[in-house]
Amino acid sequence: MDQIKITDLAQPHFKANPYPFYARLRAENPVCRTTFLRQPTWLITRYDDVLTVLRDERFVKDWLPRTRWMHRLSGPVTRHMLNKDGPDHTRLRTLVHKAFTPSLVERLRDRVQSVCDELLNDLEAKGRMDLMSGYALPCPLTIITELLGMPAEERRRFHSLTRSSLASSTLIGVLRALPDQKLLIRQLRKVIALRRREPRNDLISALVQAEEAGDRLSEEELVGMIMLLLVAGYETTVNLIGNGALALMQQPEQWDLWKRNPALADLAVEELLRYASPLDLASQRFAREDLSLASTTIPQGHMVVAMLGSANHDESQFRNPEALDLTRDPNRHVAFGQGVHFCVGAPLARLEGQIALATLFRRFPNLRLAERPERLRWRKSLIVRGLEELPVAI
Repeated sequence: MDQIKITDLAQPHFKANPYPFYARLRAENPVCRTTFLRQPTWLITRYDDVLTVLRDERFVKDWLPRTRWMHRLSGPVTRHMLNKDGPDHTRLRTLVHKAFTPSLVERLRDRVQSVCDELLNDLEAKGRMDLMSGYALPCPLTIITELLGMPAEERRRFHSLTRSSLASSTLIGVLRALPDQKLLIRQLRKVIALRRREPRNDLISALVQAEEAGDRLSEEELVGMIMLLLVAGYETTVNLIGNGALALMQQPEQWDLWKRNPALADLAVEELLRYASPLDLASQRFAREDLSLASTTIPQGHMVVAMLGSANHDESQFRNPEALDLTRDPNRHVAFGQGVHFCVGAPLARLEGQIALATLFRRFPNLRLAERPERLRWRKSLIVRGLEELPVAI
């Protein structure tokens, strides 16, 4: 197999259907060497190997010889729990975990439902909508910003400032994203200062006041944590709703199955997370020591990237993986990662995806694409797999 350019994996034409390429990698080069941001990097594509990378403590998040420059460039927005190991990660995760327990998330059900209904009134009135900007984005963005306690008028601005970072797949892209990151840091510091003066019943106020075993978050940790929760709190769900809606419109017999069996809701969302993987890859790890994976030696300090989208379509784990099967059970997908860095917002994403998709197709059972599938535009991003626009009509 020819040398893989990781930047090619971020291109919109690749995102339209990456799965044949992933299947080829799994068969021919499952631990594939390439470079990313001028660093030696290994792409891990088989399900079992991906689990190893996500769970094995020999793969660490913060390898200072490699990550020091990133922290210096981006400042506090990279200094969050997703980039931490060991005690630091445990301390930071403990401070936010209580906000995302299944029981507390369940209390948001009525609010999620009302937001979905309000947004879909526009589709009912006009008969057409870009489902991404009109529904898939504002639904989870509204919920996470309300949960955090961010000013409503700033929601879209915060979203626009984070997009450039998610699109970066080259060093030039990282540098171009820096002005947006600096603006974002400034805005987050303003919100933190406001909540110090005027605490409310929201997550930012709770983080400002948080104390766990006598420990508080530093100012930089607060900025990094809010940045992580903001992006992780809606980005996966945006693409779960968008990719899921596209899959169900293209395979309406699966929606009919869900409609006839409402009890399938939980299984259906798990299958859409697997089939249409909103995140194509997990955030970076580094080999803490020389180690072997699938008979390949990965040297100490090299970056390792677990390809979630590939693992979720691995034929060794999933029977007929290219088929959408809302009854699939068991379904041990890795859409939210695994191990100690498993997505803390997974319960919220599941709830939002279930309500948003069920409400959409219940209210508009004849929903259809208003554009030919081959003309749909996919986002340029290495990390996420999602649509720029999804024009629909009722």
